[in-house]
Amino acid sequence: MMRSRFSITPSEKFWTVAAGRLVAYANSMVSSENYLDLSRLRVLVPTFDHAQQLREALVGVVGQNFVPPRISTLSSFLELQAPTGRGSSVDNVSNERLMSLYAELRQHGWLKKLFGAKRNTDLLPLTQTILALIDELTTALLPEMDIVQDAPDVDQRWDRALAQLPLSARSLFSHESELVWSIWKAQLDLDDPGALRYRSMVDLAKRAAVPLVWISPIDPAPFDHAFLAIWARRQPVLVMSLDWQSDSFDKDVAGAWPEILEPDSFANENETPISGSVEFVERNVVHPVSAKLSLCPATSLEEEAQHGAQTIVNWLQDGKKAIAIVAQDRVVARRIRALLQRAQIEVNDETGWKLSTTRAAATLVAWFDVVTSRAETTVLLDFLKSSFFLAENHRKAAILMQIETALRRQNIAGGWSSVMAALPAGPQREVIQNLATCSVRFEGRFSIDHWMRLTFDALHEFGIRAAFSIDAAGIQVDRLLCAIDRSAIGMPHEFSFSEWRAFVCLQLETTTFLPPVVDRRVVMLPLNGMHLRHFDAVLMVGADAAHLPSRATETLFFANGVRRELGLSTRESQQRQQLRDFAEMLSSNPKIVLSWQSTKEGDPNPVSPWIARLELYRRLNHGGLSMVVASPPFRSLSMHCVALTSTSLRSSVPVMPAPLAARLLPEKLSASGYASLSACPYQFFATRMLRLSDPGQISDQPEKRDYGNWLHQILYRYEVALRDQPVAAEQRQVLLSEVTTQIFDLELVKSGAALGYLDRWQKAIPAYLKWASARETEGWHFSSGEDSLEHTLAWPGGGILLHGRIDRIDRSENVDRGELAVLDYKTTTVSVLKKRLKDNEDHQLAFYGLLSASAATEGVYVGLEPASEKIVGLSVPDYANRIAELRARITADFSAIAQDAPLPATGIDATCRYCAMNGLCRKGAW
Repeated sequence: MMRSRFSITPSEKFWTVAAGRLVAYANSMVSSENYLDLSRLRVLVPTFDHAQQLREALVGVVGQNFVPPRISTLSSFLELQAPTGRGSSVDNVSNERLMSLYAELRQHGWLKKLFGAKRNTDLLPLTQTILALIDELTTALLPEMDIVQDAPDVDQRWDRALAQLPLSARSLFSHESELVWSIWKAQLDLDDPGALRYRSMVDLAKRAAVPLVWISPIDPAPFDHAFLAIWARRQPVLVMSLDWQSDSFDKDVAGAWPEILEPDSFANENETPISGSVEFVERNVVHPVSAKLSLCPATSLEEEAQHGAQTIVNWLQDGKKAIAIVAQDRVVARRIRALLQRAQIEVNDETGWKLSTTRAAATLVAWFDVVTSRAETTVLLDFLKSSFFLAENHRKAAILMQIETALRRQNIAGGWSSVMAALPAGPQREVIQNLATCSVRFEGRFSIDHWMRLTFDALHEFGIRAAFSIDAAGIQVDRLLCAIDRSAIGMPHEFSFSEWRAFVCLQLETTTFLPPVVDRRVVMLPLNGMHLRHFDAVLMVGADAAHLPSRATETLFFANGVRRELGLSTRESQQRQQLRDFAEMLSSNPKIVLSWQSTKEGDPNPVSPWIARLELYRRLNHGGLSMVVASPPFRSLSMHCVALTSTSLRSSVPVMPAPLAARLLPEKLSASGYASLSACPYQFFATRMLRLSDPGQISDQPEKRDYGNWLHQILYRYEVALRDQPVAAEQRQVLLSEVTTQIFDLELVKSGAALGYLDRWQKAIPAYLKWASARETEGWHFSSGEDSLEHTLAWPGGGILLHGRIDRIDRSENVDRGELAVLDYKTTTVSVLKKRLKDNEDHQLAFYGLLSASAATEGVYVGLEPASEKIVGLSVPDYANRIAELRARITADFSAIAQDAPLPATGIDATCRYCAMNGLCRKGAW
């Protein structure tokens, strides 16, 4: 049989020409009366999108009813065949061999030392890189050898490849290269995915029963070449590809980039060129690139994105129905997509993004983080807030709010026991208990199959897997896990949780998520995705030297000379193919705009050297210039100018908020609540009336508020013990030290940073004991502490319930007078307290006086920070009048609020600096 080739010039008419040749090829094999029956042909195209374009072109060429050929991709054609090997899919085999090879490599300590791996899991990316190189070797060398017999010629080829390196480089890469080579030879069996595919292709070609038409924009790879050669022995084969001869191209393209040309496209002795006119085919005219190409330099990333988005909008308004965004610069492309979505224009992103960046994958990784961190609070809250967690529980929001509030207010850094201790009995504690129970199961070393069971059980227990089933990314994550599960059957190796987690995360990182297609008018795709596709207009972003050509991926182990000798792709071949892709894009679309950032951070950012060469060639050959002229500015290539659509907005001068909220008057008031009203009425409105509160920040370091809480507990236990069982003065320091140890021992287990506060308090203990002894001498004795009191403050037409917790109440020895004193502990110095009292800024003790129904005759602040090794109790002067004044102020203030008095944002800078509501009142904008 014969294998022939038909080359087509890259242009908008490619599929029309291909369809015409296909019809003519079919007619040459059958009688003339059956020329509309093409079903005898098998046509293989790169993608299903190309299959659709070919069908549409056939309809246009034939112009009447006909029987179409069987059109598919090679992969889908192979899937129709009986499985080879043990029947496993390529994906299953890939997962299995990745973990099997990793299990072998981790046993060799010298490998970790050679590649600088600190942990076993650091070898996983290395394993993946080795397997990628093995696949390259298989694709390049397997067709030349019989995989069931020894092939000494391949080893000789390997030796010749290493001989391309200088001795210094040969010794440098010897260990790494030999490692890859030995693994490749060991992997060459029927379970190697490359061998599986090759075997399937060979078996399929040996059963060829119909003529084959192969359509591809690039030359067949070694696997494909062998497949076509075997098929051609039984049935005719026609290869349709792009024509890279110089006389087929636009003169400017051929002159600017001569390296893309192939002087003799039909040098392959196994192929016969087909020439001459084709029936049903229009003349394939090549339009000059300069007539449809324009440049759009921008001064910044945002300007490039805005100009690109506006260009797309303008094209859509002009009636263009097929627009491509070639994303050389992914950052700019993502920004364009966001701007278009804001304009309610959906972009069909064929470039996709890593599955690991989706919310579904993040939920799975968040669970792994919870297990690893043993319920670190920030990690735990991140997992609980996932939209997939307990998605069907209608009480989820309330439960999570209770959990977060409790953890933040108590500043729980993490740990299952600490988290559960912070929660009261109820649904929220049950949720955490279930998480803790499930987390314990993830301890140990298990097989992949067992790890899958644990992971699926956890996802099912938390309702995550059910939520995955209705989410596009969740469905793909679930399919990925199922593929891993299938590949784990019979794998004996055991792995730790860190290895299991690293393996799953690697799969998520290397898998591309393609969102569902909503609108096909605007497509975002990579440059190589433009093969044999034609659009009404094309916008390429990132046409600068940093992005075009794309930077070659690092080829570990093999130097370029070795890769060339082995028939692997080299940096030069990759760049040449990319330049061909670029030339094909320019030749096959009627309108192309190339944009880039001409400046970055104030420095010039050069355009792609490919564009500069095209411009220079045109200027030298069309502008009559005999010398090199700097560019830009460009003179021969047109510039794309776009005017951004302007929108007139009506200005609104912001003013200070001053809401009226009589209906939101709270029923209860605390000392801190009234302090908020005094500091800023709007802050009180937001926090106490709208009930908006900052849950606080979780800190892994103890804060001053924690220190204050500890001292309150210590002094309460100490004074109660001293009241109930008097202790001699010389033994009181021992008692206080014992109570201190009890409290701080618990805190030191949570955080070693509490040691600093322990030292701080131990230095203050002698001073506190001296102050307490002096107070007893004055006739005051501890009565009670941490008392929660309430008192209703009424006025004509209204009232409010005052509530609070008093740190300490002392009673005087003068029982007849019935004197009571309320005390408030402060972890600050006396000088600071004196200033607050002088400026009348602190109403806390007066408020406590109201709570005690005016039974207290003295209010005392106790500063627990010694000054000159002394602790001083600071009494509030004229305490009774202070209480009366506060009663009158509260009555007046809340009576006014009940009458719809405004609540303006009048806080001073010192108040606003730490106010959680500053983003709500927006002070600084008015």
